Amino acid sequence: MVIALLGVWTSVAVVWFELVDYEEVLGKLGIYDADGDGDFDVEDAKVLLGLKERSVPAQPASPESEETVQPAEKSYVESEHKTTDIELEEEIQSILHEALHSHPGERHEDIDESVSDRWQAKEEIHGETFEAPATDDMLREFETEISEAYETPDSVQKDADPMVEDVGVVESESYEIPAIDDYVADLEERVSDPDTPGDSEIMPEDAVEHYAEDKVHEDYSEDQGIESKQTEDDVAIEPEESEKPVKAEDYSDDVQVGKSEKETEQDKTEKAKKKKKPKLLNKFDKTIKAELDAAEKLRKKGKVEEALRAFEALVNQYPQSPRARYGKAQSEDDLAEKMRSNEMLQQAINTYDEVVSLPNVPSDLIKLSLKREADRQQFLGRMRGSLVTLQKLVQLFPSETSFKNDLGVGYLLIGDNSNAKKVYEEVLSLAPNDGFAKVHYGFILKAENKIAESIPYLQEGLESGDPGTDDGRFYFHLGDALQRMGDKEAYKWYELGYQRGHFASVWQRSLYNVKGLKAQPWWTARETGYTELVKSLEKNWKLIRDEGLAVMDKKRSLFLPEDENLREKGDWSQFTLWQQGRKNENACKSVPKTCALLERFPEATGCRRGQIKYSIMHPGTHVWPHTGPTNCRLRMHLGLVIPKEGCRIRCAQENRYWEEGKVLIFDDSFEHEVWQDAESYRLIFIVDVWHPELTAQQRRTLPAI
Repeated sequence: MVIALLGVWTSVAVVWFELVDYEEVLGKLGIYDADGDGDFDVEDAKVLLGLKERSVPAQPASPESEETVQPAEKSYVESEHKTTDIELEEEIQSILHEALHSHPGERHEDIDESVSDRWQAKEEIHGETFEAPATDDMLREFETEISEAYETPDSVQKDADPMVEDVGVVESESYEIPAIDDYVADLEERVSDPDTPGDSEIMPEDAVEHYAEDKVHEDYSEDQGIESKQTEDDVAIEPEESEKPVKAEDYSDDVQVGKSEKETEQDKTEKAKKKKKPKLLNKFDKTIKAELDAAEKLRKKGKVEEALRAFEALVNQYPQSPRARYGKAQSEDDLAEKMRSNEMLQQAINTYDEVVSLPNVPSDLIKLSLKREADRQQFLGRMRGSLVTLQKLVQLFPSETSFKNDLGVGYLLIGDNSNAKKVYEEVLSLAPNDGFAKVHYGFILKAENKIAESIPYLQEGLESGDPGTDDGRFYFHLGDALQRMGDKEAYKWYELGYQRGHFASVWQRSLYNVKGLKAQPWWTARETGYTELVKSLEKNWKLIRDEGLAVMDKKRSLFLPEDENLREKGDWSQFTLWQQGRKNENACKSVPKTCALLERFPEATGCRRGQIKYSIMHPGTHVWPHTGPTNCRLRMHLGLVIPKEGCRIRCAQENRYWEEGKVLIFDDSFEHEVWQDAESYRLIFIVDVWHPELTAQQRRTLPAI
């Protein structure tokens, strides 16, 4: 009893007279908080000793809507944790051993391998869906590798065994880059060569033969009123969004391409074993790791401004620290997103570039910095600047084919298919089974009209299942190539593309779609709601015809040959009055009454995803089966000069015939095909109109096609 009372009073004395600084002890023990509840307790001890699985707090979900804008995932990287006080750790370990009467077993580090979702936040813009680009897929794969080595969720981060030091780990290779500015200047000079295809506006009509990243030039100025700073690197390209159809819910279809799921998982496991753990800290950065970790913790918790100040202080204190500067770049990147500021994003791009110029930068940190820099440049539409960055990556790491693949995409984005082709030929000579290189090489061959040659590359690339290959463009072009060769296997690939969510249906294969719009091949005037326009066209068809014939007779050169590789054979020319919602003033001078008539109908003249034009097709012409680029428009054909027999159009599975003075209406996002087997020419007037279910806001803001 006396002993018991003595023990009680001793405990009181310890507390009352503050014989032990509990705040200090608890503060130090807090680093072993494994379950994220803010303190160290028995549950944490069980986790540290391997007796219980650590719990990872659920990350807040990003708000979801129908539109995914600019998926550009950012992985955060962090190396194994550093011992802060060896003596304290040994004491704690001893206490834990005595308390639980068990020896710690072999701990398994529970690293979160998922990529950060912060850049996958979905925003609501017009109900369109936005598809991640191929370069992002490659960046995502690389950053996932890095994340396994460096950064873990907050709750897991504290679990890394502080007693275990990296024994026998070889220092990461560091690059000291002398005179890097010299070869960058040389690259910039080559990229700006006037002989190189420049940044030109791509205006796809039907074939969608051009390669354009679906996300590019998606800067922060949209919807925020921030002025976009246009530079010589800016480029006007295909839509800023890839408005992809709703993914098919049924993925249980028996059609399978490439490796089985089991084989794929096995391959991933094998690859994971072979991957070398990336390193992001050089010798100096390891000496300031605690300070780096503290700043990084702020950034991971979303305290972006505080993180930026912390990293700026570290950069000022340790100007030669690559990891501190990279953290500053990441914080600026995060802040740019938060502020939706192009200016701040440009600052982040500059800082990423600064990382590479420092001495003794670990190679993995160089890769991550330059990859992110190129991605952010593309985000701002600065394709040429991005190309320079990608060339720098390839020059520094010539044996890494993934960087060459990205460089090929960079060339494709500025329309330089020739250099892109050389890059992919080099990749395939080094890695003959590289699926990413195969699909892109096949894409280029098809654009060169080497149809038969393109098929095996597109097919084998898709079958590989490699990252970046499961893209609607490649299913689209493989199916199209097979159709042109008369191979019925085309529809197998269209079906697979539909099952994987790339197409709205086997027949409706446009790639730039707004979800939820009514979809049917053929329409009536009443269904469109544009009855006044149809009545006006049919009432004035002779006026429209006569002005068109006058242009044909006097200025035949105004009709330009179809140049999108849609014809199998024959002669097909067009005379365009409106393109992407812009009036061709010179063309309208030749047909003034027709243009004046159309000015009354903004659903046509304001349709920035269509054209208004005359179309003449001569006997012996066949137009391949093809689909238009978007489901956002409907197409009207007014018959002007129609031979009695031999002319027909198929949309999906139904044939129709033109009549003089009558309007046919169809949705050209569905597969359609034309035959002109008459004995004289066929002349029609084409008027594209907005899909009637698009809102006024969508019509004002959808990017042009």
